[in-house]
Amino acid sequence: MRKLLLLLLLCVTAAVSAQSVPMDGLAHVAIRVKDVPASRAFYEKIGFLEAFTLDNKGVLDRSFIKINDDQFIELYPQTEKQPQIGFLHLCFYGSDLESLHKQYEREDLKPHDLKKAGAGNLLFTMEGPEKQNIEYTQYMPGSLHSNDHGKHLGNPVGPKLISVSLAMKDVPPARAYYSEKLHFPITKSGSFAIPGTSGETVVIEDDQIGARMRVAFQVKSLKEAAADLTKRGVPFTRAKNALSTTDPDGNIVEFREHGS
Repeated sequence: MRKLLLLLLLCVTAAVSAQSVPMDGLAHVAIRVKDVPASRAFYEKIGFLEAFTLDNKGVLDRSFIKINDDQFIELYPQTEKQPQIGFLHLCFYGSDLESLHKQYEREDLKPHDLKKAGAGNLLFTMEGPEKQNIEYTQYMPGSLHSNDHGKHLGNPVGPKLISVSLAMKDVPPARAYYSEKLHFPITKSGSFAIPGTSGETVVIEDDQIGARMRVAFQVKSLKEAAADLTKRGVPFTRAKNALSTTDPDGNIVEFREHGS
């Protein structure tokens, strides 16, 4: 009987340890662009406004394009020292970053120290598959993000970021990392659900898209979204379950109905 109870306890402990601290969803995706004003104009055309910027010694460091009060696209300018344009990193957000950080430390994932970032939020970073940087943040009172709540909301075609694709040269190890290390459940479509109730996902795909970003925004109706894009003068292509357009650097922006 004691052996049975011990076995059950070990099973429960293993099940708990295989679950991630819940997160609230996708906070932002960061890209480096050739021309920040041109990229800003594109995202404004599909309804997203610049909320604020951060400078470094009087020079633009990044522009924060607001999707909604919790989600952003960060535009970093191309420089001589950093000429590579395209995807930089993905950031998740949650309300208990300290617990998540401690879990990753226990599981030897080697997260960097938890600290207060330039915009005023809690942040830690971690090296993911193929040395891709992964960020985690917790919005704090008084931060640039929190102070902008209810402002710069625009009139977006798709008001919620629901999926980000990560291009990998070696897909199986990357998928194993998100499933076994980060404990992201695998969905029926093969994407990875962010732990929690957001319904947002990460897609691991081969590197055919190269350094480009691929993101998907939720719309109520593809038919209505197509009419909206046409009215705004935004060219797009149609697929069975999505509408797709590209920003000035070729980053792929998709619009999908919920659950598609």
